[in-house]
Order: sequence, then C-alpha cells, then structure tokens
Amino acid sequence: MSAQKLRNYIDGKWVEADASEYLKVRNPATEEILAEVPLSKASDVDRAVSAAQKAFADWRTTPPAQRTQYLFKFKQLLEDRFEEIAATLTREHGKTLPEARGSVRRGIECVDVATGAPSLLMGQSLEDVASGIDCEAVRQPLGVFACIAPFNFPAMVPLWFYPFAVACGNTFVCKPSEQVPLSQKLLFELIDEVGFPPGVLNLVNGAKDVVNRIVSHPQVAGVSFVGSSPVAQYVYREAAANGKRVQALGGAKNFLVVMPDAKREETLSQIIASAYGCAGERCLAASVLLNVGEAQEWVKDGLVKELANMKMGDGLKDGTDMGPVISAAHKEKVLGYIEKGIQEGAELLTDGRKNLPERGFFVGPTLFDKVGREMVIAQEEIFGPVLSMIRVDTLQEAIEIATAHPLANATSIFTQDGKAAREFKYRVNASMTGVNIGVAAPMSYFSFGGAKGSFFGDLKGHGRDSFDFYTDKKVVISRWF
Repeated sequence: MSAQKLRNYIDGKWVEADASEYLKVRNPATEEILAEVPLSKASDVDRAVSAAQKAFADWRTTPPAQRTQYLFKFKQLLEDRFEEIAATLTREHGKTLPEARGSVRRGIECVDVATGAPSLLMGQSLEDVASGIDCEAVRQPLGVFACIAPFNFPAMVPLWFYPFAVACGNTFVCKPSEQVPLSQKLLFELIDEVGFPPGVLNLVNGAKDVVNRIVSHPQVAGVSFVGSSPVAQYVYREAAANGKRVQALGGAKNFLVVMPDAKREETLSQIIASAYGCAGERCLAASVLLNVGEAQEWVKDGLVKELANMKMGDGLKDGTDMGPVISAAHKEKVLGYIEKGIQEGAELLTDGRKNLPERGFFVGPTLFDKVGREMVIAQEEIFGPVLSMIRVDTLQEAIEIATAHPLANATSIFTQDGKAAREFKYRVNASMTGVNIGVAAPMSYFSFGGAKGSFFGDLKGHGRDSFDFYTDKKVVISRWF
C-alpha cells in the first residue's frame, strides 16, 4: 500500500500542491513511511495568500463575538479528537503518548485564551483631552499573517498563533514543518468541519521555497516563527526588510542551577523530565546543570542511578520513558556532539550510544560531568537527550556562566533559600525563569519567548502580546464644532 500524498488547504478546500518533489514522512520509532509531503512552490503560497487577502475584507467586519464562536466549535472538536491528535503526533514525531497529550493540551489552552478576544480587544477612551476634544484608541486587524512552525511540537506551536490571529480579525496561512505535517493535516480537517469562511485559515506544506515566499510576499502583514536561532534571525531580517511584523522564537542553551539545599528527590525528578523529556527536542529542555558546592556529588549519583532505569522505545507503547529523535540525520548530529564531548575531556557518566533499539532513530539518555564552560557541548544547542554538568563553587559563579551565554531562553534554580532564589531571578537574563521548576513554560495567558539570541522581535508568543502583535492601535481624536 502506497503512502498517502498530502495536499494543501486553500480557500476552504483541499487542493493539490504545485510540487514536483515529495518528502517521505517517517515514524522515527519504527522508520515506517506514514505519508509523502509536497514541497510546495512559491505559487502555492501566492494562492493561499490571495485567498486569505480576499477573505479578510468580510472577516475583519465580523464582530469579535461571532469570530470566537468558530473557535469555541474548534476547541470542542479538539477535545473530542484529543486522543487521536495525540496518537498522530506520537507517530510522526516519536515523543511518548503522555508527552504528546501534554502538548496538545497546551495548544487547546491557547484556543481557550483566544476566545476571550471580545474583552481583550477592547480599547481605551478619554473625554476632554483638551477642551471639547475626545480621544479613543481602538485595535484593528492588519490583514494576512503566517506562521512557520518547527518539528518538535507539531500540533501545539501553530496553535500559539492562528487562533489569536483570526480572533483579532486577521486571516492566516500556516506552514507546518515538512518533517511532521500530519498533526496539522488533522487539525485543518477539524477547521474544515467547523466551517470557517473560505480563506480565513489556509495550510501550505513545504520547505525553504515556502518560507522564502512567506517572508517576501507583499500581502503578508506579519510572520510568526519558531525554530533554530540562525533561521530565526534570517526570517526576522528578511521579513522585517519587507515591512512585516515579526516574532521569531529561536534556539536555546538552558542552564539549571542546583544549590546544596535543594530538595533532592524532587530536584532529580525535575531535572530528568526537563533534560530527557521529548528526547531533549524542545527549546525549554535543560542542557547544562550548574551544580553548586555539595550538590555536585548527590546530583551526579542520583542522575546516574535514575538514568540506568530509563526505557527507550515506541512512544505509543506503555512503559516507554523516552522516544527517538526526529530523524536519522538528527541522530547522527547528536551522536557527533557526544563524541565531541569525549574528545574535549568531559567525563561521560551515561553513554547514550549503547543498548539502542534495533530500529528507529534512537539516542539514549546521555550525561556528562566535569564539563568545561568553554566546551562545545556547554556552548552549542544540541537539541537531544544530552545533559552536561559544570561544577561551580558559588551561586555567583553559576549566574555569571548562565548570563554570559549568547542565548537566553529559559533557566531555573533549585533551592529552598528565598534569598538565593530572589537574587537568581533578579540577575539572570532568560525571559522564562523558574524556581524549583524544570521546564519554565509559561501558561497560555502569559507571553512565551526568550531574550538575546533566543528571540528576534518585540512582541512574543501567546498571552496579551498576541493581541498586540496581531492588531494595530489606532488613536482617534475628535472635535465637533
């Protein structure tokens, strides 16, 4: 039986892509071919943007309370098909079913927040800003927006963007990652079932050609991106040069500080979930542990013991603690970092190259100790289940190392000392900071995004920032003679 060939969703219809090439979509746990995804061309983007631009005229005049009714229906369908979406996500990406469920739940929460648009879109007004003159500020949609989504959270990340955009009165084009297009295919089937007006929401599969056309298209008002920092910087630069609003969420090198007084059992559990959950393929994953003083030995011993019991396998099977990485190429990249750590002289405590399943793109949980702060494994984003431990003497030294890095996405401290926690969260520069939290992921009603080289733009993902990003604030000053 041949794999299904995916199509694009444009102007309320599933349509064939203008593509001459297709990529195979594989289950990374079994290497089974699930589908073939088209590498759409610029002409496909043009069709989608044209449909979205045409739909914008009527959609922007639809009252917000009516626009959100579509989102209420969409949310209910997401709930009804929750398990199917999670299983689809696990098959195409490899993460465990509980991890997939968690990410789908986070996406649904964004839809939930977006339904509050009638209140969150309200403006301001003031009488008599001068004698006989009144002033009001209103939010207005801008037109067609687009998102360029990553492979690591195929269902969730696009839901950070298009529910808010359409709730604000814009129309939208979604480009899912070509490595994991099946979640969004399913979500757009639900969108079709909801019955959004044609052209309000569109989906274009593809790779670099699609990205380049989105960032250059004259009728695209703004772009949302999530991915590596080099590509985030490229999208930001090119889209901004073409007059677009941009929020480009980039890569990470997340530092977790463990103080000697941290609660041991709880801290070890949080570290393992942070570093090895989703096989380390998330922008909030712990990458470097800064173990302070007496914490160095008990953290090392505790992690080695726990990692010995982790089970790798198909994320759909019960008892699986960690699934594969996304592809054969990415597996080789992560293995290369492990080799580099050994060459640089770090102490390999748990070797993720051993005892791997026969099939699938697996890398086992890997732990390095006595890592130097200038080593490659301490500096570069690995995006895999590799955790490096740096031994430090003081909290001051830990903060210095964490803040010196050019990326600043997320960071956390584990301590029972309120003074240490306050100093840490006051001085670190990562925009998502945790205290005794392994994955400092903001809820959907707060903004999501990093700092320094981890974020390019001004307004971040979801929360109130979304309503600012997807609208223009028009100020009207009135006098009547």
